[in-house]
Formats: sequence, C-alpha cells, structure tokens
Amino acid sequence: MQHTCYDLIKLFNELFTSTEQTVLIGGASEPLYQPDTQNGLLHKVIFTQDYYASALHEIAHWCIAGKDRRQLVDYGYWYKPDGRDLAEQALFEQVEVKPQAIEYHFSLAAGVGFNLSLDNLTGKTYLNSDFKQKVYQQALWYFETGLPLRAERFKNRLLEFYNRSALYHPASLKKLY
Repeated sequence: MQHTCYDLIKLFNELFTSTEQTVLIGGASEPLYQPDTQNGLLHKVIFTQDYYASALHEIAHWCIAGKDRRQLVDYGYWYKPDGRDLAEQALFEQVEVKPQAIEYHFSLAAGVGFNLSLDNLTGKTYLNSDFKQKVYQQALWYFETGLPLRAERFKNRLLEFYNRSALYHPASLKKLY
C-alpha cells in the first residue's frame, strides 16, 4: 500500500475535527501549530510540504500537548530553527524524546520506516546515542503503559487503515542506531 500524507489528513480529520476542533493541514514551508483564537474556528496542526514523516511528527506533538498548551502557538514551546549549537541541540533533544517515541509508534502502526529527527541541518549536530536510547526506551515504555489517549486513538486508526494490527507489538521496535 502506498503511504501518502493525504491519507493521514483524512484519518486525523475524521477522528479529531468534531471532537477536538482540530484539523491536519500540509503544504507549509515550516511546521506550526496554530490554535483557534477567534472562537469557532478550527485549531490547525500544520506539517511541512507533503512529507508523511513530518505529518506523523506534528501529530505526535499535538497528541501530547495538554489543553492549556493547545491554546498557544506551537504549544508555547521554545524553538530555535536550524543552526543550533551543541548546547541548544541538547535542549531540543530533551523535549523531543516523547514526541519522537510516539512518532515511532505511528510509523510502526502505518508500516513505514522511522528515522530520528535532529532537525538541525546547518548547525552542529551529532547523532547522540543517549538521545537514540532515550527515544527507544520511551517507545518501549509506551508499549508497557499505553500511549496518551489521543495518540492511542490515532495509532489504532492507523493500524485499522493499514491492516497492521497483527504486526504491531514490542518486538517490532528496533533499536535506533
């Protein structure tokens, strides 16, 4: 089965437009979460271009953001774009463990490969084995304890849509090298 971001848009919007007043939108040059500030409009989870992985990643961020954070642009988090130094990159990695572990679950559910995102193409980066290990351990922990509610709903929808329920289990997690 071919994987397109349009399927993710359809699945996400079917699940969350009416219940969470939130839609998934692609085609942006940069990802962004835009809350409704005019009461009655929809919150927007916006991902980069038509990149499937970008959509999964932005959905993961949305799934763990609490109600108060979902009232803030980009959930109110600090973000420094491309060009971070090593200290800034370490801060970035610290807040990316949970969303990337959830993205890993979404990737498994959809049957697509998962790649860690350092999101720092022009800055000083290194593939931190500690970061890889933390994402992997968090993904295992989610198998044991369950994903956050919205993430669980979306993961289950992916499993159903891609017919992968029998293939989704802890042994399907691969160590991140």
